Amino acid sequence: MNAVAASDMTVDSTTKAAAFPAASVLATMSTTAVSSRTNPGAPMPLPAKPIPTATTTAPVGSSVSGLPCDGLPLGDLNMQAADFSVQAVERLIRQAIAEGASDLHFVPTPDGLAIAFRKEGVLEHRGVLPVGVMPSIVNRLKVLAQLLTYRTDIPQEGRLRLPDFPGELRASTFPTIHGEKAVIRLFIGSGKYLSLDDIGYSPHVRRSLEHALRQTSGMLLLTGPAGSGKTTSAYACLRWLQAERQSQASLVTLEDPVEAMLPGVSQTQVRRGGEFNYALGLRSLLRQDPDVILVGEIRDAETAQTAFQAALAGHLVISTFHAGSASDALCRLTDLGVEPFLLRSALLAISCQRLVRRLAPAESAPLEGPLPVAKRYRGRFVAAEVMEPELHCLSRAIMHRAGARRLEAQAGKHGFVKLRTALEDAVHQGATDWPEVYRVLGTEQPPEIS
Repeated sequence: MNAVAASDMTVDSTTKAAAFPAASVLATMSTTAVSSRTNPGAPMPLPAKPIPTATTTAPVGSSVSGLPCDGLPLGDLNMQAADFSVQAVERLIRQAIAEGASDLHFVPTPDGLAIAFRKEGVLEHRGVLPVGVMPSIVNRLKVLAQLLTYRTDIPQEGRLRLPDFPGELRASTFPTIHGEKAVIRLFIGSGKYLSLDDIGYSPHVRRSLEHALRQTSGMLLLTGPAGSGKTTSAYACLRWLQAERQSQASLVTLEDPVEAMLPGVSQTQVRRGGEFNYALGLRSLLRQDPDVILVGEIRDAETAQTAFQAALAGHLVISTFHAGSASDALCRLTDLGVEPFLLRSALLAISCQRLVRRLAPAESAPLEGPLPVAKRYRGRFVAAEVMEPELHCLSRAIMHRAGARRLEAQAGKHGFVKLRTALEDAVHQGATDWPEVYRVLGTEQPPEIS
């Protein structure tokens, strides 16, 4: 947002407090409000007096309880009330937090605004709000996240906070043919990040990660799809290093965004699309005498090459990368332009992980009939594979730019355990079941068991 637009859209905090009822905690969170208008250069229209909370009874059929929203905490709200969107947004966010959801979705459809929570990696649909309240709900989110309410034709991103929620809430909007889709991502708080002991890696994965973290230079790459716990694992590695090196090392991070505060770690947020990006931050950090550098994510060729150069220059570099497997990550890095000699020389280990739902204890099953799908699982655990180029004798294959299947076959001859094998073992041990394995890995048929 440029300075002219920012000044044009700023509303006095006293006026805004009057415009939104004090009954809502979220009503006082945003410091910037944006008016929905088609002419951004026109003066901001201000209300002549505070908007009162509606106290009249709405006509039959206008209350939320009459809609297919049984899974939403909105049954006692009146859609004709002036503060409906304020209260509805606050309640939905608080409900998502209370249920441990990672994302809250507002999806426009021809029938209304569909609400869904993502819990334990699965999207759960809760109900549909009527078409008439769609603009006010999305606009309320945009005001809280300090986005442009009059721009409905472009994607936007912002952040908001709850006074009693230690984590961060990030909002994004995206235009669709039925209106703007909005998603709020709930990041956990600084005090809830786990250590390596808490994550629950298998013994051989834990040993491989600790071996890599004990090195003074090289690259440890944590991979997996979105939502697989890569950032949590990266933070756990930093906490392990803090304990292992007893504050005798300089730990720095480059992140987008900084998701939690780590005492004793110098954390920096880069600006996506701005001048201060990952590549520039990395080049500058090398002159700051760091021992360990956490790069939030490798997204492009420049960042990848700079990170591997840093790993060769006597720094331990930890980063995350989107890939379906450890071998796929090696191939993708090559596609990004990272030379094979850099991969062979700098790469300590590549892990690839998934979060898998754990079967509920047997005592929670009903006496008669099958257990409902929603209650079949309780919590999640980490399943991971770790590929170590040196241990698994991959140097020659890397230099010859071997494909993912050949890399896996070569590593398997020297003790590499694939993620699929780890999940098959989890099924046999009763930790999870085949439907969950299919959901996570996309496998259609179980392997033949002799």
